[in-house]
Amino acid sequence: MGDARSTSSGDFRPATGGSRTRLIGRRCERETLNALVDAVRSGESRALVVSGEPGVGKTALLDWLVDETSGVRIVRATGVQAEMDLPFAALHQLLAPMLDQLDRLPVPQRDALRTFFGIGLGKAPNRFFGGLAVLGVLADVAEQQPLVCVIDDEQWLDRASAQVLAFVARRLGRESVGLVFATRRPSRDLVGLPQLVVEGLRDEDARTLLDSMGTGPLDERIREQVISETRGNPLALLELLHGMSPAEIAGGLGLRRGARPLSKKIEESFRRRIDALPAELRRLLLLAAVDPVGDLTLLNRAAALLGIPCETTTSAVETELIEVRPHVRFRHPLVRSALTNSSSPQEIRDAHRALAEATDPEQDPDRRAWHRALAATGPDEDVAEELERSADRALARGGLTAAAAFLERAAILTPDAARRAQRMLTAACAKLDADAPLDALRLLQMAEAGPADALRTAEAEHLRGRIALEQQRLPEAARILLGAARRREPFDPALTREIYLEALAAAVLGCALDGSSSFSAVAEAARNAPAAPEPPRAIDVLLDAWVARHTKGYTVAGPMLAEALSMISRPDCDSGRLVGGRAAVFLALELWDAEASFTIAARQARVARGTGAMGQLRVALNALGLVQVLAGEFASAREVIAEYRILTEATGNPYFPFPEMMLVAWRGQETRVRELTEASRWAALGQGNGAVMPFAGYMRALLYNGLGRHGEALVAAREAFEHDPSGLGPFVVPELAEAAARIGDRGAVDDSLDWLSERTRTAPTDWSLGIEARLRAFLAHGSDADGFYQESIERLGRTRVRVELARAHLLYGEWLRREKRRADARDQLSTAHDMLATMGADAYAHRARREMLATGATARKRTDDTRKELTPQEAQIARLARAGLSNAEIGARLFISARTVQYHLRKVFMKLGISARGQLDAVLPDDEN
Repeated sequence: MGDARSTSSGDFRPATGGSRTRLIGRRCERETLNALVDAVRSGESRALVVSGEPGVGKTALLDWLVDETSGVRIVRATGVQAEMDLPFAALHQLLAPMLDQLDRLPVPQRDALRTFFGIGLGKAPNRFFGGLAVLGVLADVAEQQPLVCVIDDEQWLDRASAQVLAFVARRLGRESVGLVFATRRPSRDLVGLPQLVVEGLRDEDARTLLDSMGTGPLDERIREQVISETRGNPLALLELLHGMSPAEIAGGLGLRRGARPLSKKIEESFRRRIDALPAELRRLLLLAAVDPVGDLTLLNRAAALLGIPCETTTSAVETELIEVRPHVRFRHPLVRSALTNSSSPQEIRDAHRALAEATDPEQDPDRRAWHRALAATGPDEDVAEELERSADRALARGGLTAAAAFLERAAILTPDAARRAQRMLTAACAKLDADAPLDALRLLQMAEAGPADALRTAEAEHLRGRIALEQQRLPEAARILLGAARRREPFDPALTREIYLEALAAAVLGCALDGSSSFSAVAEAARNAPAAPEPPRAIDVLLDAWVARHTKGYTVAGPMLAEALSMISRPDCDSGRLVGGRAAVFLALELWDAEASFTIAARQARVARGTGAMGQLRVALNALGLVQVLAGEFASAREVIAEYRILTEATGNPYFPFPEMMLVAWRGQETRVRELTEASRWAALGQGNGAVMPFAGYMRALLYNGLGRHGEALVAAREAFEHDPSGLGPFVVPELAEAAARIGDRGAVDDSLDWLSERTRTAPTDWSLGIEARLRAFLAHGSDADGFYQESIERLGRTRVRVELARAHLLYGEWLRREKRRADARDQLSTAHDMLATMGADAYAHRARREMLATGATARKRTDDTRKELTPQEAQIARLARAGLSNAEIGARLFISARTVQYHLRKVFMKLGISARGQLDAVLPDDEN
């Protein structure tokens, strides 16, 4: 792909005797750019978004930066409107001079870039692997010389390049890399990055620019009128006077054009100049306008096919509308739009046809197909099939957006109405996979306008349900998916069962907002799903178990749930999208199997990291954080929480802080619990995710029990328990029973025990039996209670749920103190305090300490480490380095470059007083808090 950059002379003019850019004014803007370059030279990284209206001089500033900067390497790329659907076109512009660095990257990242650029074959990679690869390439190049990447017309970058470059901009650390984006308006990808807004020239600078035009004397009033009307926009200042006679300028004729957008006035100025050109010259310029590549050889070949003499290129340069250095560049993007708007549809089709014929079908088949499509005068199956082949190639490079664009154009050109509708539906699916649900919905509506077809109607309804699920419109998604499952049943029973499971998942997550009736309706309908194939898949067993769980009760469903969990736990399980995600871990929690929960979550995180499946990794990290908190591994949980937060920021997904909420509740941080609860509640209402509501209630109950406010804990626990269909029982029931026992509500303890006993009779585990023994102790007296407390400690001691084991010691010690058995109480309370304090469960540790003081004993307060405190990121990097991960592996885990990892490790070594990784094990505690 060539460099098709476009520039704006804007507020500069060539300096006499050279080609360097001389700006008029712009002192503050230049200082900002110089500060960025100075930081990069000193070993830091910077990103900057330069924004402003068309013609205001953004490109002039970039040209000045390129011309005036020394001591750094500068690479440049420009977005071109016609290339927005070609995947990684801009990224290829930027990285083409650096591809010799690929061999230094880790294999997954190297393969991702090779696949992106079509120089290697393989499975379509995730764009975040590509982002890490680009970050690695830039960091490697910057080790040789500080690097500044200049990206112009960001608003016209292809979506794949825009996402990768924005990802890199947010993950820069100590790489000596600068990224400067110029755009009309910051896109959602660039939100939050440092901004430089470019406005019109100050009046005195605008006067200087007008005086430099050499148009002769300009009446003062007319000059002020021009400056006022253009608001100091430099390109408008130049173009509105361009081509006017001295008499028109002197008298102000031609300036009274009414209130129209400034960009339209500038475009009209270009259009007047174009209309005055000879026909052959206009046709050549139109060829350049519809060709995004800017390849002069290709342009000349296409011109020859249209009978345009080769010397016309020289005349085109003399118009000052384009330049060749060595690629064809327009003075401003508005020149392109002026050319296309002043040409007839037939002239534009002729230009595309010539470019298609001039494009090598072996070297650039996709651009040839695109030009052929835009040259078509009507439906053309041959072109449509060529576009489908281009879509397949785009998918192989990970270009989902491009594939969807090719498929949409193929559908438009398809003569047969039924096949056109099917292609449109396929394009809609590609749009959804490309994370563009609104575009998917638009194409879906076009597909549904085709001839009636029962199978396509079922496929369309399934896609509509998936779109609603993706947009977190959960109650609506459940209803649509339920209808889709019924329509799909005559055609594909196995897929029908998967759709029912999707509908159940949507109903579970959304029912707290929509009431439980919607879930009951879906579960009842799913009971009539087609029989499972033989042998049944894990997804089939889980569907039947879920249906039985909510239609026949836990006694019937328990063994089925256990079978599903056993199948899902196998490493070779064909678990499907839902079972392989959140459902699998929460199924294990539903069965009170902490070991399986941890194993599944850790496996999913490992697989997701290896394959680049960022959506699955988000789900796995959230679940892994929960089970690590349950295990009392608070430091490890914080690492996972940090990685999860980084990932949600990088992918633009909502942050649902379930593990962080649990962690801060155990620590007794009431303000933070309140902040997270409120943020999650509002996010849930906006997203339609009802699962947040009962989880937030559980967090408040956990917090209040730790703080000794048991009445408030009981209210929160009851709210969570009564509105939870999603398997939070193992979390909520211990809080509900403890709060009820402490305020003397035996009825609530009895109800909790009845609920739990049904599960222990059906699918007993040490975790559930340990909590059951605790509940029986709450209701018993004397030696019976003593025996139940000891049984609870014994059973929980055989599990990973160490927070509950520590609390079992605390509850037993509190009971012993009330029984006046002070010596025995001190032993239990001391054990509880040590465990809870070591974990960092401060609220419960303080509770244990207060109880010990009541027995006459004292508890040692934890002493602060006298070493300089590591930042959270430094602590995370140190622990990963201690675990044996390389800098590249740590960087991939935390979405930073290996060079930034090394920078932080040097700071860690200095703070800890060590000199090598091998010493980390001696200076880092097992579970640093």
